[in-house]
Amino acid sequence: MKKTFFGYIFREITGPFLLGMGVFTMVLLMGKLLKLAELVFGKGVPLAAVLRIILYMLPSFWLIAIPMAFLLAVLLAMGRLSADSEITAMKSCGISLYGLLPPVFTFALLAYLATTFVSVSAMPRANLSLKNLLHTVVETGGVLEIKERVFDDTFHGVVMYVDRYDRDKNLISGVMIHDERKADEPSTTFAKTGSISVEPSSKTIRLHLTDGGIHRALPGKGYRLIGFSSYDLSLTPSRPTAKLAKSEREMTMGELRQSIHAPSKDDPALNNLILELHSRFAMPLSCIIFALIGVPLGIQNRRSGKAGGFSVSIAILLAFYLFISIAKNLGERGIVYPAVAAWLPNFAFLIMGFQLFRLAAHEVRVPVYDLTANIITWFKDRFGKGKTP
Repeated sequence: MKKTFFGYIFREITGPFLLGMGVFTMVLLMGKLLKLAELVFGKGVPLAAVLRIILYMLPSFWLIAIPMAFLLAVLLAMGRLSADSEITAMKSCGISLYGLLPPVFTFALLAYLATTFVSVSAMPRANLSLKNLLHTVVETGGVLEIKERVFDDTFHGVVMYVDRYDRDKNLISGVMIHDERKADEPSTTFAKTGSISVEPSSKTIRLHLTDGGIHRALPGKGYRLIGFSSYDLSLTPSRPTAKLAKSEREMTMGELRQSIHAPSKDDPALNNLILELHSRFAMPLSCIIFALIGVPLGIQNRRSGKAGGFSVSIAILLAFYLFISIAKNLGERGIVYPAVAAWLPNFAFLIMGFQLFRLAAHEVRVPVYDLTANIITWFKDRFGKGKTP
C-alpha cells in the first residue's frame, strides 16, 4: 500500500512540475525575445546562432525555474488533494502529515540534484559558451549596427560615417572613413556608395566602395589624393585573438576556489567570488525548503483551488528572491560576510517552513488564504459597486 500511495503522490506532483517548468522557462525567455528578434531581423544574425544563444541561456533559466516549478507543483498537488477531501481520507486511514513527506521529499531531492548539476556544472559552461558566441558574432559583424549620420568608432583606429543605409539592399551612401591604423600614414576615404559583406572564416568586415577618393597625408612628402571607381576596404576587430577573461559566473568550481585563494584579489572581487561559490550550493537547497513550506500551505488550501495555490507560490517566490537580492547586495558590499549572505535566505525560510509544518501538524490553520480572501473582499467592498439607496 505504501508503494501505491508513494507513487500516487509522486504523480500528483509530476504533472504540475512539468507544466511549471515550461511556463516559468517561457516567462524568463520572453524577457529576452525582443533582443533575440532584433538580432535576427535587425542585425542579420543567422537563426542557428540565435538558437544556440537560447540553448546557452537555458541553464541560467533552469536554476530559477526548477525551484519555482517545484514549489508550485507541491502547492497545487496538495491543494487538489485537500479540496477533494483526499487528505481527510488519508488521515482516517492513519496517514499523518508526516506520512506525506517521503514522496514529496524524494521529488525535492531529485529537484535538488538537478538544480545542483545546473548550478555547479552546466551554468558556468553555458555562460562561458554564450560569452564566446556573442563575442564571435560581434567579431564577424553579425551585430555591426550601421547608424545613419553618426560617427561610429566600433573598430579600433577607424571612424566611419554613413549618410544613408538601406539594409534591405545592403547599400550605403555618403560614406566617410577616417583610418588611423597606420599612425604615420592617416587617411580619409570618401565614397558615394558602397556595400558591406562579412567573411566569417577570417572574421573580417569588407566594405566595397564605389566612386570616391582616398585623401592621405604623407609626412615629409606632402598630400596625396587617389581617386577610385571601385575600392575594397577590410576592417578587423582590434583584438581578434584575445582571450576573454572569465567572470565568477563563468568559472568552474576549481577556478573559483583557486581565485579565492589568490593573494592579489582585492576585497570587492573576493566578496563576489565567495558569494558565487556558496550561492551555487545554497540555491539548489531551496528545493528542500520549499517542500517543507509547500506541504502545510497546500493542504490548507481548500477553497481557493489552483488560483490560490498559484498566488501563494508567486508571493513566496517573490519574497524569497527579494531576500536573496538583499542578502547578495549586503555580501557584495562586505556588510555581511559573503558566505553568510549566501545562506541567510535559506536559513530564514527554513525556520518559516518548520513553523508552518508544526502548525499544520497540530491542525492549526495558517491564515494565509483567509488573509488573501479578506484583502480581496475589502477591496471589493471599498472600491466595488457603490451603495444602493
